[in-house]
Amino acid sequence: MPSFERFRQTVQEIFGYKHVIPTHQGRAAERILFSVMCKKGDVVPNNTHFDTTRANVEFAGAEAVDLLVPEGKDPARSYPFKGNMDVAALEQLIDRIGARRIPLVMLTITNNSGGGQPVSLENMRAVRAVCQRHAIPLYLDACRFAENAYFIKLRERGYEHHTPRQIAQEIFSLGDGCTMSAKKDGLANIGGFLCTNNDSLAQQEENLLILTEGYPTYGGLAGRDLEAIAVGLREALEEDYLHYRIVSTAYLGRHIADQGVPIVQPPGGHAVYIDARAFLPNIPPEHFPGVALACELFLEAGIRSVEIGTLMFGQHAAMDLVRLAIPRRVYTQSHIDYVVEAILNVWQRREQISGLKLTYQAPFLRHFTAQLQPL
Repeated sequence: MPSFERFRQTVQEIFGYKHVIPTHQGRAAERILFSVMCKKGDVVPNNTHFDTTRANVEFAGAEAVDLLVPEGKDPARSYPFKGNMDVAALEQLIDRIGARRIPLVMLTITNNSGGGQPVSLENMRAVRAVCQRHAIPLYLDACRFAENAYFIKLRERGYEHHTPRQIAQEIFSLGDGCTMSAKKDGLANIGGFLCTNNDSLAQQEENLLILTEGYPTYGGLAGRDLEAIAVGLREALEEDYLHYRIVSTAYLGRHIADQGVPIVQPPGGHAVYIDARAFLPNIPPEHFPGVALACELFLEAGIRSVEIGTLMFGQHAAMDLVRLAIPRRVYTQSHIDYVVEAILNVWQRREQISGLKLTYQAPFLRHFTAQLQPL
């Protein structure tokens, strides 16, 4: 299949891994990875697991542990790499439970659940060193890898003159494999992939792929989708695109923060995250302040956002955030100004907003289908 060959060649040029396994989206890559690598009683550390990542780890019978640096848990604090993993905490975890119970370590770049915050190459190298010392594979959740690479160029000393592509290649050289949702920095409508350098794992993963996704040359995707991902991965690393995207996000964050709206500082690459606990201090976490705020924004102006907090993560939620993800190559400045105005309108009447209670929840990923009603 020419489309698969172009897809595989592009992925290998950027990511550098030996085996490239296409899937219909990122969570399918996660399901295959954790089904093959994890068993009951295992522990998977991450800087912060995304919702589908955590769910697939737990569905495999393992425990998902978040090891975010302290700076990343303070929304108001400005720090250049708030997505970093706490390396000392990782070493303490390994010492406490033993390396045999840890089939892999993951780093999510950028850290979606923690405010779209980047991970530094210095931190990645430190995590890699710990993993090598204990013979634990390191995998990357690469959904926003291009944005993370651009933040490294902007913020990490020594990389000012590197291209995002060069930085991305260095990032992936530190890992043993990755998962990817191509709907993010693949700029595609659908699709993803799973990569590894391990021949034995790749064979097991391809066998599971055939059972549930499709043949290894398409993984449930049309040829058109494979072609789109091949183009999108290259375009996502273009500096003009990355500059425009990150500047647009910062514009939204700055204009609402200047009026007192509490956000995760500094703004992320693909989204602004409102600190719902600070926005609605009258609503305790158990009454879902993030969901309440997301509902108000939709009722106010038709703005669709998503809660990343107590509904999504339950007892694991360190923060209650509302993610305002900006669609790629869609919004103009007038759109952003409209969003600013709507948020400020809701901010002015925030004391009138009430919390919610659950009336239905599913055992996994409850926020996808949960039903709530106002208190």
